[in-house]
Amino acid sequence: MTSNSPLPVGRLVRAPKTAELIAADLRRQIVKGELQTGVILPPEAELMGQYGVSRPTLREAFRILETENLITVRRGSRGGAQVTAPDSSVAARHVGLLLQMRHTTLVDVYEARKVIEPRCAYLLARHRTPDDLVDLRQCIVDLGAAIGTGIEAVPDTESWAELTYRFHVLIFQRCGNQTLSVQCEMLADIVATHLHQTIVHGFSPDKAPAEQFRLTLRSYEKMVSLLEAMDADAAETHWRTHMEVAGRSMFADLPRDQPVVDLFS
Repeated sequence: MTSNSPLPVGRLVRAPKTAELIAADLRRQIVKGELQTGVILPPEAELMGQYGVSRPTLREAFRILETENLITVRRGSRGGAQVTAPDSSVAARHVGLLLQMRHTTLVDVYEARKVIEPRCAYLLARHRTPDDLVDLRQCIVDLGAAIGTGIEAVPDTESWAELTYRFHVLIFQRCGNQTLSVQCEMLADIVATHLHQTIVHGFSPDKAPAEQFRLTLRSYEKMVSLLEAMDADAAETHWRTHMEVAGRSMFADLPRDQPVVDLFS
């Protein structure tokens, strides 16, 4: 016998807490640019009056935004809440935690970079500006200066890592696609969390022969030439090959099952 009673369509819904609503309102203003990075929010007493809430409720809203790296709060007479701009490391930590729980390896993360970053090179070649070429060439000049002129000269580990990373950053930040750019930066940050700059940015200066640094520079110079010629297909192919060669050197001394770990240490 079929019942004429309607099937239930409702479910329990939790009403947002007041602090969550305040955090959502401030978040919206920050994301839309109504509250710019660096702006100091009004004093607590003023915000309490505007929102009609108590100090504990307001501070709970602040804590929500702090965990999202949208504000920083300083206590004391000269304190207050200041709007900040979250960087890729925020996303990297959360995504990295998920990868850690799935037992992802560092090689797996780098493989993802090898898929995305060459495509950024393709897009950059199509849309590059004179300023992009100037900045990339300056990076090469700085790398050459870091190596020096001696046949066996090798750069300082930290300076080489910083400069080679800058070259990569310029490629994906200037490609014109913000989604791909953020993904590349996030993946690079995940690897950097574990292996610091030596692995993230290329060859390890204390192990690689001097000629390897010069080969890297020549690869960068070829990349800039392809970008200048706006040869998108060749730029994508070259950068994929470059990353494959660099990856073999970067992970030569690591087990291929090296996991993503210790993200919050």
